[in-house]
Amino acid sequence: MLPNLSIAEENHIKSIYHLQQLQESVNTNALAGHLKTKPASVTDMLKKLQAKNLLNYNPYKGFRLSRDGNRAALIIIRRHRLWESFLVNKLNFSWEEVHEVAEELEHVRSKKLVDKLEAFLNFPKFDPHGDPIPDSNGKLSLQQQLPLSQLPLNKPAVITSVHDQSSELLSFLSSLGIVIGTKIEVKRRLPFDNSNEIKFKNRQVINLSEQVSNAIQVNPL
Repeated sequence: MLPNLSIAEENHIKSIYHLQQLQESVNTNALAGHLKTKPASVTDMLKKLQAKNLLNYNPYKGFRLSRDGNRAALIIIRRHRLWESFLVNKLNFSWEEVHEVAEELEHVRSKKLVDKLEAFLNFPKFDPHGDPIPDSNGKLSLQQQLPLSQLPLNKPAVITSVHDQSSELLSFLSSLGIVIGTKIEVKRRLPFDNSNEIKFKNRQVINLSEQVSNAIQVNPL
Protein backbone atom coordinates (compact mmCIF):
# COMPACT_ATOMS: atom_id res chain seq x y z
CA MET A 1 0.00 0.00 0.00
CA LEU A 2 1.24 3.45 -0.89
CA PRO A 3 1.06 6.15 1.82
CA ASN A 4 -1.56 8.88 1.64
CA LEU A 5 -0.08 11.82 -0.24
CA SER A 6 -0.93 15.49 -0.28
CA ILE A 7 -1.51 17.28 -3.57
CA ALA A 8 1.87 18.99 -3.19
CA GLU A 9 3.60 15.64 -2.64
CA GLU A 10 1.89 14.17 -5.71
CA ASN A 11 2.98 17.15 -7.80
CA HIS A 12 6.59 16.76 -6.69
CA ILE A 13 6.58 13.02 -7.37
CA LYS A 14 5.17 13.47 -10.86
CA SER A 15 7.70 16.22 -11.68
CA ILE A 16 10.61 14.11 -10.46
CA TYR A 17 9.38 11.19 -12.60
CA HIS A 18 9.31 13.36 -15.74
CA LEU A 19 12.71 14.91 -15.03
CA GLN A 20 14.41 11.59 -14.35
CA GLN A 21 13.39 10.37 -17.81
CA LEU A 22 15.81 12.98 -19.15
CA GLN A 23 18.73 12.64 -16.73
CA GLU A 24 20.27 10.06 -14.44
CA SER A 25 19.60 12.02 -11.28
CA VAL A 26 17.55 15.12 -10.56
CA ASN A 27 18.83 18.13 -8.62
CA THR A 28 16.96 20.61 -6.45
CA ASN A 29 17.28 23.53 -8.85
CA ALA A 30 15.93 21.53 -11.79
CA LEU A 31 12.93 20.40 -9.76
CA ALA A 32 12.29 23.91 -8.42
CA GLY A 33 12.38 25.25 -11.98
CA HIS A 34 9.98 22.57 -13.20
CA LEU A 35 7.54 23.35 -10.39
CA LYS A 36 8.12 27.12 -10.52
CA THR A 37 8.90 27.27 -6.82
CA LYS A 38 11.87 28.01 -4.54
CA PRO A 39 14.70 25.49 -3.99
CA ALA A 40 14.28 25.78 -0.21
CA SER A 41 10.67 24.57 -0.34
CA VAL A 42 11.72 21.73 -2.64
CA THR A 43 14.38 20.63 -0.15
CA ASP A 44 11.78 20.41 2.64
CA MET A 45 9.49 18.32 0.43
CA LEU A 46 12.32 15.96 -0.55
CA LYS A 47 12.90 15.18 3.11
CA LYS A 48 9.21 14.31 3.53
CA LEU A 49 9.24 12.03 0.48
CA GLN A 50 12.40 10.33 1.65
CA ALA A 51 10.81 9.72 5.07
CA LYS A 52 7.95 7.94 3.27
CA ASN A 53 10.45 5.78 1.34
CA LEU A 54 9.39 7.34 -1.97
CA LEU A 55 12.76 8.89 -2.76
CA ASN A 56 16.42 7.97 -2.79
CA TYR A 57 18.01 11.28 -1.86
CA ASN A 58 21.64 12.36 -1.57
CA PRO A 59 22.03 16.13 -1.00
CA TYR A 60 25.26 16.21 -3.03
CA LYS A 61 24.48 13.77 -5.84
CA GLY A 62 20.82 14.46 -6.56
CA PHE A 63 17.86 12.14 -6.19
CA ARG A 64 15.60 9.64 -7.92
CA LEU A 65 12.31 8.06 -7.04
CA SER A 66 12.42 4.75 -5.21
CA ARG A 67 10.45 1.74 -6.46
CA ASP A 68 7.42 2.87 -4.46
CA GLY A 69 7.95 6.43 -5.68
CA ASN A 70 7.86 5.29 -9.29
CA ARG A 71 4.68 3.31 -8.60
CA ALA A 72 3.07 6.40 -7.09
CA ALA A 73 4.14 8.54 -10.06
CA LEU A 74 2.63 6.11 -12.56
CA ILE A 75 -0.66 6.05 -10.65
CA ILE A 76 -0.83 9.87 -10.81
CA ILE A 77 0.13 9.94 -14.49
CA ARG A 78 -2.46 7.25 -15.23
CA ARG A 79 -5.19 9.40 -13.68
CA HIS A 80 -4.02 12.50 -15.53
CA ARG A 81 -3.90 10.91 -18.97
CA LEU A 82 -7.20 9.08 -18.58
CA TRP A 83 -8.88 12.35 -17.62
CA GLU A 84 -7.32 14.06 -20.63
CA SER A 85 -8.70 11.30 -22.84
CA PHE A 86 -12.15 11.67 -21.27
CA LEU A 87 -12.17 15.44 -21.72
CA VAL A 88 -11.17 15.27 -25.39
CA ASN A 89 -13.06 12.16 -26.50
CA LYS A 90 -16.26 12.53 -24.48
CA LEU A 91 -16.60 16.23 -23.62
CA ASN A 92 -15.08 17.66 -26.83
CA PHE A 93 -12.35 19.69 -25.20
CA SER A 94 -9.52 20.61 -27.57
CA TRP A 95 -6.12 19.04 -26.89
CA GLU A 96 -4.64 22.39 -25.86
CA GLU A 97 -7.32 22.91 -23.19
CA VAL A 98 -7.15 19.69 -21.22
CA HIS A 99 -3.84 19.79 -19.37
CA GLU A 100 -4.77 22.32 -16.68
CA VAL A 101 -8.15 20.66 -16.04
CA ALA A 102 -6.52 17.22 -15.80
CA GLU A 103 -3.96 18.68 -13.36
CA GLU A 104 -6.85 19.14 -10.94
CA LEU A 105 -8.68 15.89 -11.69
CA GLU A 106 -5.54 13.75 -11.32
CA HIS A 107 -5.71 14.21 -7.54
CA VAL A 108 -9.05 12.37 -7.28
CA ARG A 109 -7.73 9.22 -5.62
CA SER A 110 -10.60 6.74 -6.02
CA LYS A 111 -9.11 3.66 -7.71
CA LYS A 112 -12.61 2.37 -8.45
CA LEU A 113 -13.45 5.59 -10.27
CA VAL A 114 -10.23 5.54 -12.30
CA ASP A 115 -10.69 1.87 -13.26
CA LYS A 116 -14.28 2.54 -14.33
CA LEU A 117 -13.14 5.59 -16.28
CA GLU A 118 -10.59 3.46 -18.12
CA ALA A 119 -13.23 0.85 -18.96
CA PHE A 120 -15.68 3.56 -20.08
CA LEU A 121 -13.01 4.85 -22.47
CA ASN A 122 -12.44 1.27 -23.77
CA PHE A 123 -8.94 0.95 -22.27
CA PRO A 124 -7.01 3.55 -24.32
CA LYS A 125 -3.28 2.99 -24.68
CA PHE A 126 -2.39 6.62 -25.43
CA ASP A 127 -3.75 10.01 -24.41
CA PRO A 128 -4.79 12.80 -26.84
CA HIS A 129 -1.18 14.02 -27.07
CA GLY A 130 0.13 10.55 -27.90
CA ASP A 131 1.62 9.85 -24.46
CA PRO A 132 1.26 6.28 -23.16
CA ILE A 133 -1.32 5.69 -20.42
CA PRO A 134 -0.09 3.35 -17.65
CA ASP A 135 -2.44 0.41 -17.10
CA SER A 136 -3.62 -0.65 -13.65
CA ASN A 137 -0.29 -2.46 -13.13
CA GLY A 138 1.78 0.56 -14.16
CA LYS A 139 2.74 -0.93 -17.54
CA LEU A 140 3.26 1.48 -20.43
CA SER A 141 2.63 0.72 -24.10
CA LEU A 142 5.57 2.11 -26.05
CA GLN A 143 5.56 2.94 -29.74
CA GLN A 144 8.37 3.36 -32.25
CA GLN A 145 8.78 7.01 -33.14
CA LEU A 146 11.33 9.64 -34.04
CA PRO A 147 11.27 13.45 -34.27
CA LEU A 148 9.90 14.89 -37.49
CA SER A 149 13.23 16.69 -37.83
CA GLN A 150 14.92 13.28 -38.32
CA LEU A 151 12.39 11.80 -40.76
CA PRO A 152 14.01 11.04 -44.15
CA LEU A 153 12.83 13.22 -47.01
CA ASN A 154 9.76 12.03 -48.93
CA LYS A 155 9.17 9.22 -46.42
CA PRO A 156 5.47 9.01 -45.43
CA ALA A 157 4.86 8.93 -41.67
CA VAL A 158 2.05 9.36 -39.19
CA ILE A 159 2.17 11.75 -36.23
CA THR A 160 2.16 9.75 -32.99
CA SER A 161 2.80 12.31 -30.24
CA VAL A 162 3.82 15.87 -29.42
CA HIS A 163 6.50 16.27 -26.75
CA ASP A 164 6.06 20.00 -26.17
CA GLN A 165 2.49 20.28 -24.92
CA SER A 166 2.33 24.01 -24.35
CA SER A 167 -1.08 25.42 -25.24
CA GLU A 168 0.62 27.81 -27.68
CA LEU A 169 2.19 25.01 -29.74
CA LEU A 170 -0.89 22.79 -29.63
CA SER A 171 -3.09 25.71 -30.73
CA PHE A 172 -0.67 26.44 -33.57
CA LEU A 173 -0.74 22.82 -34.76
CA SER A 174 -4.53 22.74 -34.51
CA SER A 175 -4.76 25.86 -36.66
CA LEU A 176 -2.81 23.99 -39.34
CA GLY A 177 -4.97 20.88 -39.03
CA ILE A 178 -2.11 18.83 -37.56
CA VAL A 179 -3.23 16.29 -34.92
CA ILE A 180 -2.30 12.80 -33.72
CA GLY A 181 -2.77 10.45 -36.66
CA THR A 182 -2.07 13.03 -39.38
CA LYS A 183 -0.06 11.56 -42.28
CA ILE A 184 2.88 13.77 -43.17
CA GLU A 185 6.01 13.96 -45.36
CA VAL A 186 9.08 16.17 -45.23
CA LYS A 187 9.68 17.47 -48.74
CA ARG A 188 12.74 19.61 -48.03
CA ARG A 189 15.02 20.43 -45.10
CA LEU A 190 16.54 23.89 -45.17
CA PRO A 191 20.19 23.98 -43.99
CA PHE A 192 20.01 27.71 -43.19
CA ASP A 193 17.81 27.23 -40.11
CA ASN A 194 17.08 23.45 -40.08
CA SER A 195 13.40 24.11 -40.71
CA ASN A 196 11.32 21.54 -42.59
CA GLU A 197 9.00 22.00 -45.54
CA ILE A 198 6.19 19.50 -45.05
CA LYS A 199 3.19 18.29 -46.98
CA PHE A 200 0.04 16.71 -45.54
CA LYS A 201 -3.64 16.28 -46.42
CA ASN A 202 -3.04 17.33 -50.04
CA ARG A 203 -2.29 20.85 -48.85
CA GLN A 204 0.41 23.16 -50.15
CA VAL A 205 3.84 22.73 -48.63
CA ILE A 206 4.26 24.65 -45.36
CA ASN A 207 7.35 25.39 -43.29
CA LEU A 208 7.84 24.22 -39.70
CA SER A 209 10.69 25.52 -37.55
CA GLU A 210 13.35 23.24 -36.11
CA GLN A 211 11.84 23.63 -32.62
CA VAL A 212 8.37 22.55 -33.78
CA SER A 213 9.82 19.72 -35.90
CA ASN A 214 11.72 18.39 -32.87
CA ALA A 215 8.54 18.39 -30.78
CA ILE A 216 6.45 16.42 -33.29
CA GLN A 217 7.08 12.66 -33.08
CA VAL A 218 6.27 10.40 -36.02
CA ASN A 219 6.18 6.74 -36.97
CA PRO A 220 7.39 6.08 -40.55
CA LEU A 221 4.92 4.10 -42.66
